[in-house]
Amino acid sequence: MWVKICGVRDEATAEFVSAAAPDAIGLNFHPPSPRCVEVETAARIVRVVPKSIAIVGVFVNASADDVLETCAACGIEWIQLHGDERPPLLAELKRRRPDLRLIRAFRFGADGLAPLVADLDECARLDAVPEACLIDAHVPGSYGGTGRTVAWDALAGALAAQPLPARLILAGGLTAENVADSIAAVRPWGVDVAGGVESSPGVKDADRVTRFLAAARGAS
Repeated sequence: MWVKICGVRDEATAEFVSAAAPDAIGLNFHPPSPRCVEVETAARIVRVVPKSIAIVGVFVNASADDVLETCAACGIEWIQLHGDERPPLLAELKRRRPDLRLIRAFRFGADGLAPLVADLDECARLDAVPEACLIDAHVPGSYGGTGRTVAWDALAGALAAQPLPARLILAGGLTAENVADSIAAVRPWGVDVAGGVESSPGVKDADRVTRFLAAARGAS
């Protein structure tokens, strides 16, 4: 089970999260988020994280220039697009930086997976299918980080009817206490957590990080 701990904001946190050995650490570059990190701080974080752990830059409706400049400044090779980005942006990023690995986030709600499937079909036509799709809960007016869980059974049913042509990462309100149940219901390739391993918004808790990783990997 691939596990990403998202929203790390400083070097000390990066060090204790790295010690727990997740597969990836997410750095949030969306200013309204309480987990947003400055580019200079992000570059320092990247330097203290072992190379075995992927660093994922999380962006919301940023331009291709902004994304690529931030990635170059920090040494980031994974990008998570967590806003309303369209397939042509993914294609532009892949054209300009073919080495980048893209994660496309999608908020699962009343429309089911149809909008995501349509986007992925267009991505395929543009030769820009993402490395993975991250499924979060749909909360009107929010791009994520709400602590709301996805309707796991509904998502599992939608996936059975329409498998995705990309790996699935499940997010949204996951904790050490519920992640095993979410994995059993959805059978994702990976899971992503931010608030579920925090003692307060943006503040990671070492014990919660360790327990989350144990629970996620024990369920896979």
